[in-house]
Amino acid sequence: MLGGYLQYGLVVALAIALLVAAATDWRRRQIDNWLNAAIALAAPVWWYASGLSLWPGVALQIAVGIGAFAVFAAMFAMKWMGGGDVKLLTALALWIEPYPFLQLLLVMAVVGGILTLGMGMWHIARRQRDRLAIPYGVAIAAAGLWVIGTIYLPAAQASISGPLAG
Repeated sequence: MLGGYLQYGLVVALAIALLVAAATDWRRRQIDNWLNAAIALAAPVWWYASGLSLWPGVALQIAVGIGAFAVFAAMFAMKWMGGGDVKLLTALALWIEPYPFLQLLLVMAVVGGILTLGMGMWHIARRQRDRLAIPYGVAIAAAGLWVIGTIYLPAAQASISGPLAG
């Protein structure tokens, strides 16, 4: 029972962290390192609370995190992404299992595309000449919240209520 409450609390904490990341990226076009570090450092607690085995569970999560970092760091090097976005996605890769992480990436791409089009139209309508900066952390956070809401939150609630509920 305690594990269920811990899972639920961690999921809620991750959701709050994603909202903070989205808000700061929207306002300052920056996702703070302390926030990304907190998300990444809380992943082992999540692994423990969710009963993830060391092999292959934790090893797979670490491999997904390393793979995500490699891909997104290359995108950063090509100036396609910001550094905070890379770190946030890498931290989320430590939390989210591989298949839901792919879902996160797809939702992120759709939300990011809509965000880019909307901000681009607003930029043109206001006849701004400066370079358009897209707060992609908003799309990452929205996709992360979608995964949390559809996959992890129901699982955490089910582990709290147990077999005698309902």
